Order: sequence, then C-alpha cells, then structure tokens
Amino acid sequence: MTYTINRVISGAGIDDIDSRARKALADQGFGVLTEIDVKATMKKKLDVEMPAYRILGACNPKMAYQAIGIEPRVGAMLPCNVILREVGGGVEVSAIDPVASMQAIENAELTAVAGDVRDLLTKAVAAI
Repeated sequence: MTYTINRVISGAGIDDIDSRARKALADQGFGVLTEIDVKATMKKKLDVEMPAYRILGACNPKMAYQAIGIEPRVGAMLPCNVILREVGGGVEVSAIDPVASMQAIENAELTAVAGDVRDLLTKAVAAI
C-alpha cells in the first residue's frame, strides 16, 4: 500500500502550486495550520542546497474533531501533511494517505473517518 496521494504538475513553479494547493485544500474544508520550508531550513541548519520542498500541515477541523472523539491520542498523527517539491519539469504534490497512517491504530470507526479524509484529500490533490 502506498502511503501518499500523488500528482506531478508539469510546467509550474512551487509558488503557483502552493497557492493552488491552499485553495484546493480550503475547498475541501482544510486549513493550513503549519508550513515548513524544508529548503530554507536545510540551508540555514546544514548549509546545503536542495530543490524547493515545502510541508503544509493541513487540518479539516470537522474531521479532526471526529477522529479525536473516537481516539483521543490520534492528535499525535495530526495534521495531514501535504508536501510540495520541485521535480524535473514541475512540482510534485504528495498528501498523506490517512488510511495508511492510521493502520497503527486498531479502530474500525477511526479507519472509516480516515477513509473520508482520504477522499477529501484525493479531491484536493486532483483539483490543484
């Protein structure tokens, strides 16, 4: 089983895809709670160069509330990370597959919620 939902967008820059990703996520009820510029962090901490790489911590409050109600410690696995990274000729978008990440928790009700979140993230990635 793959652990991410992926799409490569050719001929696009990371700033354009960042804007499009935030809109697509918002259209599916997600907000971006955190952002990590991995490229800038690696330059600052290790003085190394790398292609653009961002991690967006996306959260759908309704779904997060539902999941926390089912399994209070699930917050250790939230938010849903979406990465944007420069690849040859474009930008790859990869969102965590919540069903794959929730396999560590044996709870059928939580797995069902994760499936709903996966559907929303799949729609968001497709819309970018």
